[in-house]
Amino acid sequence: MRIFNRLAAVFSVILLASLLGCAATATQQATGEYVDDAVITTKVKAAIFDAPTLKSAEINVETFKGVVQLSGFVNSKADINQAVRVAGAVPGVVSVKNDMRHK
Repeated sequence: MRIFNRLAAVFSVILLASLLGCAATATQQATGEYVDDAVITTKVKAAIFDAPTLKSAEINVETFKGVVQLSGFVNSKADINQAVRVAGAVPGVVSVKNDMRHK
């Protein structure tokens, strides 16, 4: 019975440690959040690529907890506005942070 109790205690400690290791903090994402953000980033990049007037190679996309950050240099203010609109329309996007600059 002692062996069973010790094994149960060890298992409980390992389980608790693994759950805490996957927990999110203010500056770090949980594993599931990271995967979700990677999917959002891919969808935003695809949506920007599909927009005929936007040059997707000039726009960088990063996502953290559903907040999409767009950066890079584009040809016009209209391109900036369109990229923000396109990114905001992607499912899962909480908000869009615009760090793009006009050339």
